Amino acid sequence: MSDGWAKTLQSFQGFGAGSGDATKAPDITFSPDKLQALQRQYLEEAMGLFGQGFKVPASNDKRFSDASWASNPVAAYAAAVYLLNARTMMGLADAVQADAKTRSKIRFAVEQWVAAAAPSNFMAFNAEAQKKALDTKGESIAKGMQNLIHDIRQGHVSMTDESLFEVGRNVATTEGAVVFRNDYFELIEYKPLTAKVFEKPFLMVPPCINKFYILDLQPENSLVRYAVEQGHRTFVVSWRNPDESLAKATWDDYIENAVIKAINVTREITGAATINALGFCVGGTMLGTALGVLAAHGEKPVASATFLTTFLDFSDTGILDVFIDEAFVKYRENEMGKGGLMKGQDLASTFSFLRPNDLVWNYVVGNYLKGETPPPFDLLYWNSDSTNLPGPYYAWYLRNTYLENNLSKPGKATVCGQKLDLSLVDIPIYVYGSREDHIVPINGSYASTQIFPGKRRFVMGASGHIAGVINPPAKKKRSHWTRADGKLPPTHAQWFEGAVEHPGSWWGDWSAWLKSHAGKQIAAPRTYGKGKYKALEAAPGSYVKVKA
Repeated sequence: MSDGWAKTLQSFQGFGAGSGDATKAPDITFSPDKLQALQRQYLEEAMGLFGQGFKVPASNDKRFSDASWASNPVAAYAAAVYLLNARTMMGLADAVQADAKTRSKIRFAVEQWVAAAAPSNFMAFNAEAQKKALDTKGESIAKGMQNLIHDIRQGHVSMTDESLFEVGRNVATTEGAVVFRNDYFELIEYKPLTAKVFEKPFLMVPPCINKFYILDLQPENSLVRYAVEQGHRTFVVSWRNPDESLAKATWDDYIENAVIKAINVTREITGAATINALGFCVGGTMLGTALGVLAAHGEKPVASATFLTTFLDFSDTGILDVFIDEAFVKYRENEMGKGGLMKGQDLASTFSFLRPNDLVWNYVVGNYLKGETPPPFDLLYWNSDSTNLPGPYYAWYLRNTYLENNLSKPGKATVCGQKLDLSLVDIPIYVYGSREDHIVPINGSYASTQIFPGKRRFVMGASGHIAGVINPPAKKKRSHWTRADGKLPPTHAQWFEGAVEHPGSWWGDWSAWLKSHAGKQIAAPRTYGKGKYKALEAAPGSYVKVKA
C-alpha cells in the first residue's frame, strides 16, 4: 500500500514533489482557546477510559461495531484510544489559524493519517479479523494472502469480484453498433426499441477519465437503454483509452476531433439539422466547451443540452481544491504538458482517497485481514476499469479549470482558435446536481445555471456523484428536488429554499423535459448508420475493452 499511497499524494497536489519549495513550512498558528479546550477535553476523556473497563465508547463508527471489539479488552482499548486521538487530531486541524487553502490541506492530510492509523487496519488489533481467523482455523488468513497477491498483480485493490463481469457480456449490453471510429473515440448508435423515434437524435458524451458504460451498466440501471425506451435515437461517445500514440493530444484535439466531430457525424447519419446532447461530469465540461466553440463560429447544431454533475464554473470545487495551486500545476505542465500520459490508476487512487475509509481501508480490511471476496457490484467494477489521459490535455484542464476557472470568464479561454463565451450558447439547458457529490459539489453543479442565457431547469438528486445519477425509476430509491416556479437565484442555497422534494428518481422529470425538445416522431430506422457511416462492429465496440 505504501507505493500506492505515495503516488496518490503526488497525483494531484503539492505535498513534496511539484509543490514549489517543499522545505518551507506553511505559516500557521493555533487558536489558544481551542487548544486549551482540546487539552482539557483530552485529559478528561483519557482518564475516563480507565473507568470504562476498556469498552469501546459509544460510536456510530462501523469499523468497531462488531461484538468482537467489545469482547476483547486489548482491541476495545485500542479502539477507544484511537477514537479519542482521532477526534483530538481533527480538533487540532480545526484549531489551525492560517489561510483557507492551508487549513484545507492540513485537514485533508490529518484525515488521511487518521484513516490509515485505525487499529481496524492491522491484524494485531482487529478483533473481528482475529476471531474469523480462529473460527476458520487460519483459512481466512490464507485467503487474505491470496487476495493480496492477486491485487498486487492487478495493480489495485479489488472493490468487487471483477472475475464476474465482462464488458459486452453482462455490462454494456444494450444492443447497437459502432458507426464511426477515429483516433479519439468510437460512436455507438443504439437499436431503437420503439416503432417511432423523435426526429432530433440524442448524443451522450460521458467523461473521458472513465469508460462510457457507466451509462449502460445493466439493462435495469442503464441510462442509455432508458433513453432508447423513451423513443430517442441514441448515440454515445466511447472514448479510446489513450496509449503513447495519443501522448501529445490536447484539450483542443478532444473538442474538435471528438465532441464536435461526434455532433456532426450524428447529424450526418440522421439527417437532422439539430440534435439534443448530454454531458456527464468531465464529458459535460467538454460538451459545454464544444458548444462555446461552435457558438463563436455562429453555429448552433445542438438544440438542447443536459449537464449531469458537471463543472463549467470552477469557483467551488470542494475537497479537490486542496490539490490545486500554481506550483502543482506548473509541475504537471513541466512533467507532461508537451507529452506523456496521466495514468488512469493514479487518478482512480486519488479519487478513492477522497473517501479513504469507504473506498480504500474498508477493502484492505475485508480483502486481506478477513480474507473475504467483495460482492459483485457492477458500478464498482466500472470504477476499477480505469483510463489514461493525455498529458497535454490534463495539464490544460488543470490550469484553465481548477486553477484559473477560465471557462466561466468570457473571452478568457481560447479553444480551437476561438475565445470562449458561454453566454453565447443560447439554448434550453437541463442541469442536474447530486446533493452529496464529493467530486462535483452541489454548489458547483448549480453554478452552471448562472452561465447560460436561455431557458434553464435545475434538478437536485439525493446521494453522490455516481449513485445519484444512476438511479432508475423502477428501483423507487432516493428522491429529487425541483422548484415549481422555475426560478434560478444566484446560489444553490437560495434555490433550495423554494425547492420541493419528490420521492424516487429524477429520470422521469428529465425525460419529460427532453421530449419537449425532441421534435415530432418519425419512423424508427431499420439499419445502423447511413451512407459512408456503416456498422463497423457490434456495440460496445473495441475501444471500451482496452485496459489502461
